[in-house]
Formats: sequence, C-alpha cells, structure tokens
Amino acid sequence: MAAKPRNRKRQPADLQRGLRDHVRELLRGGHAHLVFKDAIADWPMALRGTKPAGQPFTPWRLLEHIRITQWDIVEFTNSAQHVSPEWPAGYWPSTDAPPDDGAWDKSLAQVERDRRAMERLVTDPETDLLARIPHGTGQTVLREALLLADHTAYHVGQLVLLRRLLGAYAG
Repeated sequence: MAAKPRNRKRQPADLQRGLRDHVRELLRGGHAHLVFKDAIADWPMALRGTKPAGQPFTPWRLLEHIRITQWDIVEFTNSAQHVSPEWPAGYWPSTDAPPDDGAWDKSLAQVERDRRAMERLVTDPETDLLARIPHGTGQTVLREALLLADHTAYHVGQLVLLRRLLGAYAG
C-alpha cells in the first residue's frame, strides 16, 4: 500500500510563497503552452505585416495588441493615475505592418519589460496578492497577473497559427 501524503498545516507565508512562485512561472509561460519569446523569435521581417487568407490579424497587430494590453494591465495595477485606452480601438494598432524597422523590436522589448514588472510585483512579499486594488472595482493583483498571463497565452496561440499559415514556422 502506497503511503498517503501527509496533510500538514502550512504557514500563511509558505502558502503565499508557493502561490507567488506558481504565478511567476505562469507569467513566464511554458508548461502548457509555447513561451512568448519562442513564438515570436526570428519572425521574418517580410511577413510581420502579412495577413494570411481567412485570418483577421497580422503578426504585427497581434504583437502590438499583446503589448498594449499588457502595458495597460501593469499600469492599472500600479497606478491610480493610469488612464486605460479606449475600448476596443485603443488596444489595437492602426496599421497591419510595423511603421518602421525598429518598431517590432521596440514592441518586443516593452512586452518583456512589462512582464518582468508584473513578475516583480507578484513576487514581492510586500504585495498582498488578494487585497483589492484601491482604485479598482474589485480587482486584485492576483487577478490582474492571471489576466495578463491568460491574455498573452491566448494570443501566443494565434501567433503560432499565423506563423504556420505563413510558412515561417519550423516546429
């Protein structure tokens, strides 16, 4: 007969640390889905503004949507002064293609910075993950971190599909 796991009481700090670690890993991606950096890596410049037949988005529109939405979530979580973009138009770029050669890399860098900012907030022991954000309508830091991870994972799947449809994915 196999030994049963012991049910021991865990201290609240242990629970918080475990939750923080799980959320950090979720924000980084992987496990059940492709990591954002891997999905977007080495995207051919010529295909960044290309819309595959039957698809509503280009890779650029999806990348920018991820960036804008993630930025909004992080800023809302951190600042009562933050004003979110108008929904839905403010969460999407106005063009199908990057406006210049550096825009793609600039967008990627911002996605990385904002993800790390949310990771720092989540892993900070001073952050109460379950407390309501004072300037919100019931949101918590935990809810916002999960929203950020979920939203990004959803659109990473779309990026993978676009890459395959455009013939630019070897995986």
